[in-house]
Amino acid sequence: METKPKNDSLETLKSFFALITIVIIIGVAYFLFFIVLGAKGNFEGGDSAEGHATNFLGAIYKGGPAIVPILIACALMVVTFSIERFITIFMASGRGSIGAFVIRVKAHLATGNIKAAVAECGKQKGSIGNVILAVLGKYEQLLTDTSMDKDQKVAALQKELEDATSLELPMLEKNLSIVATLASVSTLIGLLGTVIGMIKSFSAMAAAGTPNPAELSAGISEALINTALGIGSSAFAIIAYNYFTTSIDTLSYSIDEAGFSIIQSFNTQVK
Repeated sequence: METKPKNDSLETLKSFFALITIVIIIGVAYFLFFIVLGAKGNFEGGDSAEGHATNFLGAIYKGGPAIVPILIACALMVVTFSIERFITIFMASGRGSIGAFVIRVKAHLATGNIKAAVAECGKQKGSIGNVILAVLGKYEQLLTDTSMDKDQKVAALQKELEDATSLELPMLEKNLSIVATLASVSTLIGLLGTVIGMIKSFSAMAAAGTPNPAELSAGISEALINTALGIGSSAFAIIAYNYFTTSIDTLSYSIDEAGFSIIQSFNTQVK
């Protein structure tokens, strides 16, 4: 009972992880824009407003404070949540070969050594191990259950597999929606920046008399920088999302395959 408040606090912290991370990243993005990109050393004469950019950082700064910090935040979010998902999925994959793990578990069940099969799940330390551990608990219970016939026991074991799997998959898919959203939103934000930059360029061209070349080039530069940042962030987010969904599908298939093998083993043992 004493550890319950701590567990509740941990779960609350996890539920707000994405929101807290996004807020921090936005703050970091604005810091990078004004302090790092806007440093005097990045511009001729040390003037970030009127001086020409002398390097790549200054050129990005010239994209304007309206859109560039948001695009930087999008890029940082994609990287942050991609790293978080990679670590989570890597840990969920567990240790060693999944195929070898399933073979060892089936071999132990064939000899009736359920404790050894449970020990294998502890060594695997992944989502598959967690699911199979839950199934083995039901497996052992059903072997001594005399209130159900064979078909009912197999159905109960199948339901246990589905329930255990449904508890593991949400953990793997968490925060993927953020990466998917960024894949679309980054392009749109970049396009918005492009439109704003082109509006500035056309405004300079429409000015009375000879157009100001500096204002004209500044608007075009802003448009191109925003386009590049938006496309770059979106491309990385799409690649990351596809990679993670493929990894989750592979892991989900392995869980189903391992569970089906256990059910088959149970089916052959129960008369």
